[in-house]
Amino acid sequence: MSYSNPEPVTPALSIRSLGKRFGEKVAVNGISLDVPSGSFFGLVGPNGAGKTTALSMATGLLRPDAGQVWVHGIDVWADPLRAKAAMGVLADGVRLFDRLSGRQLVTYSGLLRGMDRATVEERTEDLLRVLDLEDAGSKLVVDYSAGMTKKIALATALIHSPRLLVLDEPFEAVDPVSAANIRNILADYVTHGGTVIVSSHVMDLVQRMCSHVAVIAEGNLLAVGTVDEVRGETTLEERFVELVGGPGHNEGLPWLHTS
Repeated sequence: MSYSNPEPVTPALSIRSLGKRFGEKVAVNGISLDVPSGSFFGLVGPNGAGKTTALSMATGLLRPDAGQVWVHGIDVWADPLRAKAAMGVLADGVRLFDRLSGRQLVTYSGLLRGMDRATVEERTEDLLRVLDLEDAGSKLVVDYSAGMTKKIALATALIHSPRLLVLDEPFEAVDPVSAANIRNILADYVTHGGTVIVSSHVMDLVQRMCSHVAVIAEGNLLAVGTVDEVRGETTLEERFVELVGGPGHNEGLPWLHTS
C-alpha cells in the first residue's frame, strides 16, 4: 500500500527579503519569515526595532522598498483587495474616524467590507458586548479612554471574521481585566482556525500567550521559531536581552542612593 504525502499547508503570512529605508536609516533589513496557519505568533523587539514598519508593509499600509508578502498565498501588493479581505488589522498610531460613535465606527467598518447590514448590526452588538463597550457604544470615539479606543479598534478588525489578525501592540493602555478578556477572545479565535500576529515588547505576555515568536532589533531578524525553540533553557525575556544586546551600563546612579 502506498501513501501520498499530505499537501503542505500554506502559511498564513509569508515574508521574503522585506526591506525599508527612511533616508539613511534602514528600518527593516531584508527579513524573511513564515507565520504558520493556526498559530499565535509574537513579533517582539525593543522600541524602534522595526516591528511597526514590518507589519505596515506586511498588511499593505506601507509600500516596501524591496521584498514580497503573501497572505494565505495571495500577494499583498499584486492583489491587495483580495489580500486585505483576508486580514483584520489593528495598526499602531493610525487615526480612527473618532467623530463617530463606537457603534457607528464598527458598523461603518463592516459595511465598508461589503457585508450586508443585518449581519453587520448583529456582529456589532456581539463585539460591543464581549469587549465590554455596550454602554460606550453611543459615545463618540474621540471621548474614549486609550484602552477603550484600543478595544473599539480591535472590534473593527474582527467584524468581517478574517482568517488572519495582525495586531500592533494590542494590549498597550488596556486595563488587566480587559486584557484578559481580549486574550480569551483571541485564544478562541486561534482554536477555531484563525491566525493571530501580535507585536509587543512585553516578553512575559508573549511567552504566556504565543505559540511562535520572532525577535527583531534594528531592522534585523535575530531569531524565529516556536517559543520553546527561541527561548531554549531560559525565559523568553532572558533570551531576548541576550539577543538584542542587553543593558550597556550596570553601575547605576550613585546620586540616587539615599542610604
